Amino acid sequence: GVERVELRTFEALHLRLDGVAEAFGGDGSDGTASPDLLAFASRHSGETGPLLTAHFTGNVGAAEYGGRPGELAAAAPAALDRAIEAFDEHAPAGYEVGVECTHHGPSRVGCPSLFVEVGSDEPQWRDADAARAAARAILSLRGVRARGDRTVVGLGGGHYAPRFERVLRETAWDVGHVAADWGLDDLDPGTEAGRETLRQAVEQSGAERALVDGDRPDVAAAVEESGYETVRESWLRAVDDRPLDVVETVERRLGRVADGVALGERETTAVAVVGLPVDLVREAEGVDPEAAWAAVAERAVAVETTEGGSRLGERVLLPADSGSDIDTGAGDGVDDERAASEAYDAVVTGLADVLRGKFETVERRDGAVVATRTAFDPELARAAGVPEGPAFGRLADGRSVEVDGEEVGPETVHRERRREFPV
Repeated sequence: GVERVELRTFEALHLRLDGVAEAFGGDGSDGTASPDLLAFASRHSGETGPLLTAHFTGNVGAAEYGGRPGELAAAAPAALDRAIEAFDEHAPAGYEVGVECTHHGPSRVGCPSLFVEVGSDEPQWRDADAARAAARAILSLRGVRARGDRTVVGLGGGHYAPRFERVLRETAWDVGHVAADWGLDDLDPGTEAGRETLRQAVEQSGAERALVDGDRPDVAAAVEESGYETVRESWLRAVDDRPLDVVETVERRLGRVADGVALGERETTAVAVVGLPVDLVREAEGVDPEAAWAAVAERAVAVETTEGGSRLGERVLLPADSGSDIDTGAGDGVDDERAASEAYDAVVTGLADVLRGKFETVERRDGAVVATRTAFDPELARAAGVPEGPAFGRLADGRSVEVDGEEVGPETVHRERRREFPV
């Protein structure tokens, strides 16, 4: 991370500077190191009112305002996240805080960089409180790495990037270069030049994934053909701060999060794919859907879902028992449940506990969960001469009724019902 902060001023417009890192003694030719991070303190101009903003630089298309066409500077996604946090903390009253797409020069800085800006007109540029907020945002970058371990690139959307800002603010993901619609409109992803610019967007962000805003299948295809992954916002939110090696294991062994696999609360790559006791699951869901979900998810690494993610599916990824010899290949088969017997037993116990909300006794024996309850039996009531109607309801509620001058107690018209759920 950044250990100290140095200041340099330049006569030229910042957006037309190249190799700025050399001014801090770091092109490597004399044995000195390049800066870990460079922040340009700059002005934002536009009809956007009082605004504090940050963004990366380079050109997705033409180079009208510095830099080189189709060339992007090295981004600092983790620093952008911290700068926005600092803006939120120090922004003067009346100022908005936002993230802009990648635009203008320079394209070649010499180290990861970002612009930290005060906007959007003369009154704000002369505002000492706004300048102080920008300075504090830059100073807050001390101790911050330029890049973290989970970054997504944004492709599409407007100049001010609300969707990607939402990802930055609401998830553990940092956001790298953002290529807005107006830049992508100048790019042909079917050409090598277009694909190279998209590759730069990912590589210069230190990322492996891209989020596409809008309908741009040609852009998504070009990203994927270059060996990177396109993901949905729902995937980013579901994964959030989960260990990425665990997520990779889940998607290799059980299925894709985007296709409805839900991540559980356990985090390990030593796993086994096990079939759930479906009849028991369905009964538990009928008693208390939330408790049934928790009974599985709290003990699982991941679980298949159905009906739009609202119900548990048939297979689950459980932590393998210590020392289990399981197949960790890419197959989609079911492992022997004995490979995860401890976790499987805990799941069954959790589901059985849910049944106690409906059944009077719940036991596990002989490969099954056995549940019993005493319930009103209409046939017994009819045999006792009780007419259908309100009297049935009173007996079902555990109250006595009178038939032809004789009392019929609820115990005489209730029968023990037994259910067995194979496990």
